[in-house]
Amino acid sequence: MQNAFIEGGWGMYPTLVVGLALIATCLQYARRPESRYVPLMLSLGLVTLMSGALGFFSGIISLLRYYTGAGSDMATSVLFVGFYESLHNVAFALMLATLGALLTSVGAWRLSRGAVALSSRTTVG
Repeated sequence: MQNAFIEGGWGMYPTLVVGLALIATCLQYARRPESRYVPLMLSLGLVTLMSGALGFFSGIISLLRYYTGAGSDMATSVLFVGFYESLHNVAFALMLATLGALLTSVGAWRLSRGAVALSSRTTVG
Protein backbone atom coordinates (compact mmCIF):
# COMPACT_ATOMS: atom_id res chain seq x y z
CA MET A 1 0.00 0.00 0.00
CA GLN A 2 2.86 2.36 0.79
CA ASN A 3 4.41 1.73 -2.63
CA ALA A 4 1.08 2.45 -4.32
CA PHE A 5 0.81 5.70 -2.38
CA ILE A 6 4.31 6.77 -3.41
CA GLU A 7 3.77 5.71 -7.03
CA GLY A 8 0.58 7.77 -7.18
CA GLY A 9 2.56 10.99 -6.76
CA TRP A 10 1.50 14.29 -5.26
CA GLY A 11 -2.19 13.71 -6.10
CA MET A 12 -2.41 11.12 -3.34
CA TYR A 13 -1.96 13.74 -0.60
CA PRO A 14 -5.08 15.85 -1.23
CA THR A 15 -7.03 12.65 -1.82
CA LEU A 16 -5.83 11.33 1.54
CA VAL A 17 -6.66 14.53 3.44
CA VAL A 18 -10.14 14.92 2.00
CA GLY A 19 -10.78 11.17 2.19
CA LEU A 20 -9.88 11.09 5.88
CA ALA A 21 -12.25 13.99 6.50
CA LEU A 22 -14.92 12.02 4.64
CA ILE A 23 -14.28 8.90 6.73
CA ALA A 24 -14.40 10.91 9.97
CA THR A 25 -17.71 12.51 8.98
CA CYS A 26 -19.18 9.17 7.92
CA LEU A 27 -18.06 7.59 11.20
CA GLN A 28 -19.80 10.37 13.09
CA TYR A 29 -22.93 9.80 11.02
CA ALA A 30 -22.76 6.04 11.64
CA ARG A 31 -22.56 6.67 15.38
CA ARG A 32 -25.20 9.42 15.48
CA PRO A 33 -27.25 9.57 12.26
CA GLU A 34 -28.36 13.19 11.98
CA SER A 35 -29.41 14.96 8.81
CA ARG A 36 -26.91 17.78 9.34
CA TYR A 37 -24.05 15.45 8.33
CA VAL A 38 -25.53 14.53 4.96
CA PRO A 39 -24.49 17.65 2.95
CA LEU A 40 -20.97 17.43 4.34
CA MET A 41 -20.70 13.73 3.52
CA LEU A 42 -21.92 14.32 -0.02
CA SER A 43 -19.56 17.22 -0.66
CA LEU A 44 -16.54 15.47 0.86
CA GLY A 45 -17.31 12.32 -1.14
CA LEU A 46 -17.46 14.35 -4.32
CA VAL A 47 -14.24 16.22 -3.53
CA THR A 48 -12.50 12.92 -2.71
CA LEU A 49 -13.43 11.51 -6.12
CA MET A 50 -12.52 14.77 -7.86
CA SER A 51 -9.10 14.94 -6.18
CA GLY A 52 -8.42 11.36 -7.27
CA ALA A 53 -9.39 12.30 -10.82
CA LEU A 54 -7.20 15.41 -10.65
CA GLY A 55 -4.24 13.28 -9.56
CA PHE A 56 -4.92 10.90 -12.43
CA PHE A 57 -5.18 13.63 -15.05
CA SER A 58 -2.14 15.51 -13.81
CA GLY A 59 -0.18 12.25 -13.96
CA ILE A 60 -1.32 11.67 -17.53
CA ILE A 61 -0.42 15.24 -18.46
CA SER A 62 3.05 14.77 -16.96
CA LEU A 63 3.40 11.43 -18.74
CA LEU A 64 2.49 12.90 -22.11
CA ARG A 65 4.90 15.79 -21.60
CA TYR A 66 7.81 13.36 -21.21
CA TYR A 67 6.60 10.80 -23.73
CA THR A 68 9.24 10.43 -26.42
CA GLY A 69 6.94 9.15 -29.12
CA ALA A 70 6.31 5.85 -30.80
CA GLY A 71 9.76 5.58 -32.37
CA SER A 72 11.33 3.32 -29.77
CA ASP A 73 10.44 0.07 -28.04
CA MET A 74 10.57 1.78 -24.65
CA ALA A 75 7.86 4.28 -25.61
CA THR A 76 4.98 1.84 -25.20
CA SER A 77 6.23 0.58 -21.84
CA VAL A 78 6.63 4.19 -20.66
CA LEU A 79 2.97 4.79 -21.49
CA PHE A 80 1.85 1.68 -19.61
CA VAL A 81 3.92 2.54 -16.54
CA GLY A 82 2.61 6.11 -16.59
CA PHE A 83 -1.02 5.01 -16.76
CA TYR A 84 -0.34 2.41 -14.05
CA GLU A 85 1.06 5.03 -11.69
CA SER A 86 -1.65 7.57 -12.45
CA LEU A 87 -4.45 5.09 -11.83
CA HIS A 88 -3.33 4.71 -8.20
CA ASN A 89 -4.99 8.08 -7.51
CA VAL A 90 -8.33 6.90 -8.86
CA ALA A 91 -8.16 3.58 -7.03
CA PHE A 92 -7.31 5.30 -3.74
CA ALA A 93 -10.17 7.79 -4.12
CA LEU A 94 -12.59 4.98 -4.92
CA MET A 95 -11.46 2.98 -1.88
CA LEU A 96 -11.98 5.96 0.43
CA ALA A 97 -15.36 6.80 -1.11
CA THR A 98 -16.47 3.17 -0.84
CA LEU A 99 -15.50 3.01 2.82
CA GLY A 100 -17.38 6.26 3.39
CA ALA A 101 -20.45 4.87 1.62
CA LEU A 102 -20.36 1.72 3.75
CA LEU A 103 -20.19 3.79 6.94
CA THR A 104 -23.03 5.97 5.69
CA SER A 105 -25.08 2.84 5.07
CA VAL A 106 -24.58 1.84 8.70
CA GLY A 107 -25.87 5.24 9.77
CA ALA A 108 -28.84 5.01 7.43
CA TRP A 109 -29.64 1.53 8.76
CA ARG A 110 -29.51 2.79 12.33
CA LEU A 111 -31.69 5.75 11.40
CA SER A 112 -34.28 3.49 9.76
CA ARG A 113 -34.34 1.16 12.77
CA GLY A 114 -34.88 4.15 15.04
CA ALA A 115 -37.75 5.37 12.84
CA VAL A 116 -39.39 1.92 12.91
CA ALA A 117 -39.03 1.74 16.70
CA LEU A 118 -40.49 5.24 17.06
CA SER A 119 -43.44 4.49 14.79
CA SER A 120 -44.24 1.26 16.65
CA ARG A 121 -44.27 3.18 19.94
CA THR A 122 -46.67 5.81 18.63
CA THR A 123 -49.11 3.29 17.14
CA VAL A 124 -49.23 1.19 20.31
CA GLY A 125 -49.87 4.06 22.71
